[in-house]
Amino acid sequence: MSERTPLLHYRLSTSVNEQSGEHQPCLPREAVEQSPAFSRRKSAHHSRTKKLSTFFGVVIPTLLSMFSVVVFLRIGFVVGQCGLYQAIAMFLVAYFIISMTVLSVCAISTNGALDAGGAYYMISRALGPEFGGSLGVMFFLANVCSSALYILGLVEAIVATFGLPEDGVSPAGSLQVLPAGYWWSLLYATGILLLCLLVCLVGAEIYAKASFIIFLVVMLVLATIFISFFAVRPRIILLPAAPPILNGTGPQPPTMANFTGFKLNTLLGNLDADYAVDYTTGTMMSFATVFAVMFNGCTGIMAGSNMSGDLKNPSYSIPRGTITAVIFTFIIYNLLSLMVACSCDRILLQRDYSFLRDINVWNPLVTVGVYSSTMSAAMSNLIGASRILYALARDDLFGTVLSPAKKTSGNGNPWVSVLLSWFLVQLVLFTGKLNTIASIVTIFFLLVYAAVDLACLALEWASAPNFRPTFRYFTWHTCVLGIVGCAVMMFLINSIYASASIAFMLLLLLLIHYLSPTSSWGYISQALIFHQVRKYLLMLDVRKDHVKFWRPQVLLMVSNPRSSVGLITFINDIKKSGLYVLGHVQLGDLDTLPSDPLQCRYDSWLSLVDHLNIKAFVNLTLADSVRHGVQHLLFISGLGGMRPNTLVLGFYDDCTPKDKLTDLADATVPTQDPEDERPPYHFPALRVSIDGKEEGNGENGKVMGPQEYVAVISDAMKMMKNVALARYFHQFDRTSTISSSPGKGALYVDVWPVNLLRPDSSSYVDTCSLFLLQLACVLNMVRTWRHARLRLFLCVEEGRSLRGSEGKLGQLLKELRIKANVYTVPWDQQVALHWQRQGEAGKRRPSRQSQREEGLGKKGLFEEGDDDYVNSFPSNATRLSDEYLSAVNRLILEQAHPPPAVRFLYLPRPPADTRRYTAYLRQLELLTKDLGPTLLIHGVTPVLTTDL
Repeated sequence: MSERTPLLHYRLSTSVNEQSGEHQPCLPREAVEQSPAFSRRKSAHHSRTKKLSTFFGVVIPTLLSMFSVVVFLRIGFVVGQCGLYQAIAMFLVAYFIISMTVLSVCAISTNGALDAGGAYYMISRALGPEFGGSLGVMFFLANVCSSALYILGLVEAIVATFGLPEDGVSPAGSLQVLPAGYWWSLLYATGILLLCLLVCLVGAEIYAKASFIIFLVVMLVLATIFISFFAVRPRIILLPAAPPILNGTGPQPPTMANFTGFKLNTLLGNLDADYAVDYTTGTMMSFATVFAVMFNGCTGIMAGSNMSGDLKNPSYSIPRGTITAVIFTFIIYNLLSLMVACSCDRILLQRDYSFLRDINVWNPLVTVGVYSSTMSAAMSNLIGASRILYALARDDLFGTVLSPAKKTSGNGNPWVSVLLSWFLVQLVLFTGKLNTIASIVTIFFLLVYAAVDLACLALEWASAPNFRPTFRYFTWHTCVLGIVGCAVMMFLINSIYASASIAFMLLLLLLIHYLSPTSSWGYISQALIFHQVRKYLLMLDVRKDHVKFWRPQVLLMVSNPRSSVGLITFINDIKKSGLYVLGHVQLGDLDTLPSDPLQCRYDSWLSLVDHLNIKAFVNLTLADSVRHGVQHLLFISGLGGMRPNTLVLGFYDDCTPKDKLTDLADATVPTQDPEDERPPYHFPALRVSIDGKEEGNGENGKVMGPQEYVAVISDAMKMMKNVALARYFHQFDRTSTISSSPGKGALYVDVWPVNLLRPDSSSYVDTCSLFLLQLACVLNMVRTWRHARLRLFLCVEEGRSLRGSEGKLGQLLKELRIKANVYTVPWDQQVALHWQRQGEAGKRRPSRQSQREEGLGKKGLFEEGDDDYVNSFPSNATRLSDEYLSAVNRLILEQAHPPPAVRFLYLPRPPADTRRYTAYLRQLELLTKDLGPTLLIHGVTPVLTTDL
């Protein structure tokens, strides 16, 4: 048998331990992951001790990251350039954006257990490895650049305090003893980074203790700053030296400015914007550039989330700690802006970023605060970057590239990740100026914030029952506002950097997609697709079906895919964007089995679909017989308006099966996780006996007899399903067939739209004939078959005009927009053999062909009045001679010059008398003997129209 695909290569196979003979139940992945053994392994894998509380692990790192540079070094810069009105507006906009993101972070973090990686962990587990990996890299780089930003800010403060003047002469009694310049600043930054590295290498606990001490210092300094605005009297402040004016022309920059104390005139002078040149970079400031610098004071909201792997209870600590820190910093920033605008003139704010030191009750205290907070922020970003890199490496998204970053010390500190992060921060320090990288850092953070909002939005829109965070103060509106706000600000800050960042993220996304990492995280895309598919399936109304939009929706019955690869790939071509279902019947009774034997086999079938690169669904069923199983699948396959309308079966014959899956590594289920305990399932190997037949349990080594096989065909037609029988498709190799055609037109598809089992009726305008034409045309529309030529063979008897018949059929094809070459084939000799068998050779019946050709005009083109006669099994079927069938078979073979890639033949209905099923099947076998890949097709529904 050639294809026995559907039913005949079927072999009863359950998961049986070959040595013990005991049935092994197949457990789904969810059951395995919930097993005690899996839980123990997972606990051992994540055995790192988590000790940090909400205050130490979230509030302090977030506060210190958000204060750092802005509160001590850039608050005057923001007010001096933008004025109080725009400064407050900037803070409102910035905090509105981060507040939307904070709500999303709180929602995701309270929806389940968090692990190391913070925002990366949230995004990757919600949006999948592609988005998670690409944005994880962006977030890692953002933390690296942010760490460098804070270190450069600290160096700037050190040089401003202790750096030598430009003339290189230090005033008597002055502390300005440090050499200044690019290379000296780089040296100072490298030393500070080394100090941060030492703290981070020790671990999260020493970092938390150091952060708490720094937090106390910063709070003390802030208290003295607020006191100083009231306690310090007005004074004149000496400004730092500015770059000289080119050519010595124009007004020289001022050298002194005033601290006026609280005065109305000072406030009025600082209300409006007055953008000027930044004296540290020499570039003209604007709203976008100032906002970029200021926004860095808001990017620390993820500092607590980054420590998620070190927190006692991340789901509890992250929402409360982050919201507390955001509210506190917002109040401090606005109070400081108001006090600065009321007490410092514009020149002081624009020309001296360290003025808070000069107006403090004790000058060194502010310096200590600047150093402490900036150092803490740098450490926070460095340790955060290392945790993100460690999480990326542990997820194996980039293969072996990041494998060294998985290494940890005895207390769980990822020291290799810390070293790699330190190295990258050192590279960024070569930029040398704080404001130079501020825009890049801001855009990276905005992109990550938008991704967090997108992850929360996707979870909300997917309406997944398991998305039920305990934090409920968010809606999809807040997520959309956060995304829009982040996107607008990205392009407002720097459109070039924003576009480049997005392009870089997309490149990373494509790279990770190409690497195809496997994960068991769950994909939000699947939930969203389910949500949309369900909605559109409900809108797909079967009552609105129209013949103009008909397409084949195929259920292909496959017993063992090892011998059916050729047929599976061919049907994938012929489906024309329609539904394609691979059906399989497992013989058995669920009452006698401990579990469903089909559950563990779906992965094998889906792996087969992936391997063959076909677009198909898989539907498996358990039944006491193949016939009942096919009935089940015809009844239940599909949903709504997407149900199979065509059943394809392999032919019932005795051809020796051939294994075409040897290159699939035995088609074993590819386990996605080495911890997966499910027993692998193999497609059963083909067992061929000495006489060339496959071993089985039924007649002649088959699991079903010819009577049941024909009954399956009859059942499908009763259900108004089109039926196709595929023979010799074990000889079909799609790759070699397509590649063997050297030029256009080298491939041929032969169509015989005549019921060859009814020589007294040569009609080619009934429903079944037109269905053959439609399927052949559909195949010809597929890209790989587009250059194939359709050859349509018209059987005519003596006395009829060959040219007239050919012309009428050509007109029919023209009206149907089908391009094919028509060949008329005289078959008088074959028909004579038939009538001789009937004993009526001398009394020829009037040919029905003439009657059909009379009505071949457009009016009667799709009339079906004679279909029951034409496509039915003839009443004298038992008397069709083998000589006649062999003669017709030779006639078909004689027309094959050159031989076609596939043939389409007319399949008549099975006889009403079930006793004739065996004769019916034998006649089909003789008719198609040695024809090569052949489809016997019977259509029951109209599929063609000439209407527009």
